[in-house]
Amino acid sequence: MKINLSTIKQKFFTKKEKQHSEKYLQTIAFLNKYSLVFHALLSCGLIFVIEWVSRRSFISACTFVSAHTLAYFYNAFIIFASLTLVYLFRRRAFFRLFISAFWLILGIINGCILSNRVTPFGYTDLKCISDLLTMTNTNYFTATQATFVVIGAAIFLGFCVIFFIKGPRFTGKIRRIVVPASVVAVLFVAVPTVTSVAQSTNVVATYFSNIAQGYENYGFVYSFSSSVVDRGMKKPSDYSEAKIDSIEETVNSEKKETSINKDREPNLIVVLLESFCDPDEINFLNVTGDPIPTFHSLEQNYSTGYLTVPVVGAGTSNTEFEVLTGMSLQYFGTGEYPHKTILKEVDRCESIASDLSPLGYGTHVVHNNGGNFYSRANAFQKMGFDTFTSKEMMDIQNYTPNGNWATDDILVGETIKAMDSTPNQSDMVYTITVSSHGDYPTTKLIENPVYATSGAADEGAENAWDYYVHQLHEVDNFMANLIDEVSKRDEDTMIVFFGDHLPTMGLTDDDMKSGDIYKTKYVTWNNFGLEKQDADLYSYQLLAHVTDQLGIHEGTIFNYHQTQMNSEDYYDGFENLQYDLLYGSRYSYHGEDLYPASDLVMGIDDIVIDSMHESIDGSELIIEGSGFTKWSRVYVNDEKVSTTYSSGNCLTIDTSGLKDGDTIVVNQVGSSNTIFRSSNEMTYEKAETTENTEGTESTETSGSENQDSDSDAQ
Repeated sequence: MKINLSTIKQKFFTKKEKQHSEKYLQTIAFLNKYSLVFHALLSCGLIFVIEWVSRRSFISACTFVSAHTLAYFYNAFIIFASLTLVYLFRRRAFFRLFISAFWLILGIINGCILSNRVTPFGYTDLKCISDLLTMTNTNYFTATQATFVVIGAAIFLGFCVIFFIKGPRFTGKIRRIVVPASVVAVLFVAVPTVTSVAQSTNVVATYFSNIAQGYENYGFVYSFSSSVVDRGMKKPSDYSEAKIDSIEETVNSEKKETSINKDREPNLIVVLLESFCDPDEINFLNVTGDPIPTFHSLEQNYSTGYLTVPVVGAGTSNTEFEVLTGMSLQYFGTGEYPHKTILKEVDRCESIASDLSPLGYGTHVVHNNGGNFYSRANAFQKMGFDTFTSKEMMDIQNYTPNGNWATDDILVGETIKAMDSTPNQSDMVYTITVSSHGDYPTTKLIENPVYATSGAADEGAENAWDYYVHQLHEVDNFMANLIDEVSKRDEDTMIVFFGDHLPTMGLTDDDMKSGDIYKTKYVTWNNFGLEKQDADLYSYQLLAHVTDQLGIHEGTIFNYHQTQMNSEDYYDGFENLQYDLLYGSRYSYHGEDLYPASDLVMGIDDIVIDSMHESIDGSELIIEGSGFTKWSRVYVNDEKVSTTYSSGNCLTIDTSGLKDGDTIVVNQVGSSNTIFRSSNEMTYEKAETTENTEGTESTETSGSENQDSDSDAQ
């Protein structure tokens, strides 16, 4: 069948003048006359639908309207204000559709996100899209879901184009001064005024101590809008050089001097346990046996406590930020990820690494996930770490039962390797696990589980809990193995294990023995007789507490926590210091170049090409060396080529495009084609065919080395 493009264009993309009935014209005139009333009703309807979709419950949406009526109408007012933009155009129906669809799509996205995690959709999630797209081996989205999204978006955009061309137009008079002035007044006078009144009367809040609860109480439209407008830190009203000097004077008058033995400084290993939760803390969950005996033994014998973290179910980097820097997310905007925002803007960020480096510590990060995830390579550089061994630098072979994540056993050897890389230094190693990360399959993957669960709502939930508890046991084994390996070293060492947030399993405050879904636990271990000192802490206080026990009293923020945690002005001074270091004039440093960013090196081992030779049939170039991983890519003349990983010592590429004199380099490549580390450079020389003694043909390729040292890229 022949497609007539001119017919399609005439039918769908050509505006035809059409004679409308008298009734139609009267209806349009009525709607234009009372359009503001129509917009008000539309806004209320949209808010209800958005809340229904976001909460995934009609009853819950009705409860929001009845329990938070004023917040409901305030959210509707925000949409109503945005709809006033249609009066600037003649194609009012089109822009009315577009604005309504914009808010509805945001609500749908929030509903989809909340089906997989506890933290609602915020503006800074848009900065994590590149991270999400790298997670192609997870169940956050399937190929079918992605296809439906693409098809749906294409259909909607196509409809918008057709509707823009063929849809109705306003034919009345547009007042060129009054209408724009009125729209500006609504958007820039009425909205701020109403918002201020709503906040001052507690209809909505300016700060969400619990983001999920904030969205629940104050509505998605306001909460999301707040995450767009309210970013970064606001300047404290009393911030000044004199204020910072006063805080510093108080801290310096009370702080202790670092008292560790210079010849035997203790190593410090800090381990983030992904989505770790003690099953005993969950009221309804029953487990046969103890899946985490190592954790419980540490809890009984070494310092431990609850750890209040800033996130639930997702947002690992926010807990990480608090732990490593001692700074608090409470002073940032709604749903912010400092790794993705301020740490991309500043030239440095004081942390445990930059505080310990002047004492002679080597500082390292080890993580069996992507180096660019949460923009970590950049964040750790700004924090002053020396090395970062991400999955791209690891020869990972084993994955979790659902195939999503690398198992954590590889982290034991990589942590020890990082410590071995600085034989004449003490070390601070920050190790990040991943194998207990969600999602947790509702289909049965663990047959005849050793640690079976009961008490979950249904069979699917029970399967998910069985899987999660199985992974907790594997994490516990990793903890035991790490302690065992560290125990073999004749070095004083302290290990701190902490959970970054609870798992995405729909837990509520009532489900937890702590009564708070923002509480995880931390446990410690040491081999030099530290006294057990239990304390419930916030995540931003954890390392100040630990270093205080070790006799280390360094750093602007950590010294502040160690000396002022119990003072009446604790949070006022805390907010001022944090603002000073991240957004202010750094009065704390008194003009000195303190705590600079590091020249972060990715990985510990060199990437080395030892030799190259062609396969028997000459179709492949076999590259032999060391340090290769599944993320090794061969570059020919600085162009990436298709690479086959055979082992940690062997890669192969196609020879069809090679010619004499081509340069060969192996790069360790992260997401967005980031080159983390490079090998030495070799020159390809075409092989000659020779006859061997067996009468078969073999090929020999010579490769001359151009560069001995490897280069590091961030």
